[in-house]
Amino acid sequence: MKMQDYDSKDGKKVWLSRSEVDTLLDVADGTEQRVAFALGARCGLRVAEVVDVTPDDVVDTEVGKFLRVWEGKGSKYRETPIPTDLAATIAAVGDYRDEPSDTPVVDRTTRTVRNWVTKAGEQLVEETEDVGWSFLGPHDLRRTWGTLLVGAEVEPGLVMEWGGWEDWETFREHYLGAYSLEAQARGMEKIDWL
Repeated sequence: MKMQDYDSKDGKKVWLSRSEVDTLLDVADGTEQRVAFALGARCGLRVAEVVDVTPDDVVDTEVGKFLRVWEGKGSKYRETPIPTDLAATIAAVGDYRDEPSDTPVVDRTTRTVRNWVTKAGEQLVEETEDVGWSFLGPHDLRRTWGTLLVGAEVEPGLVMEWGGWEDWETFREHYLGAYSLEAQARGMEKIDWL
């Protein structure tokens, strides 16, 4: 886990490693929370976008499954890749319940999703004794997603398109403020005295 102070408010920005994302998903209390956490950490959705996702929003394309974000920040449309297992879970939820397929999968308020992330972080502080989890918020999942993609050598312009960022400076300053732990490990492997 990487952390950095906010410029103008208390608290810290948090970037999780891939294994820490898995740890967070493992403490989710049920399918709805797991889907909410995964939409942030695996698809880069903002919390307001998480609560709008419906089974109809997952589509197959020639290159794989994508999630349509109809009303992102500024009411802007975008498409972002979605992991196959998450897409399958969303489809299963849609098949299982009685609601129409255009009903949100995470049928909660943004405040509820924020509270879920906070409570999961508190639980992980107790389980891991790592106080860094206490700073975790839902936007950190989006931040983590962008950083992990760039760390996996996805073209930054493509990450910006998938995440709905139009301004490189905003993307760089607020989302890529820390190298992923994986990128740091690759760098450290090059230093023979460590």
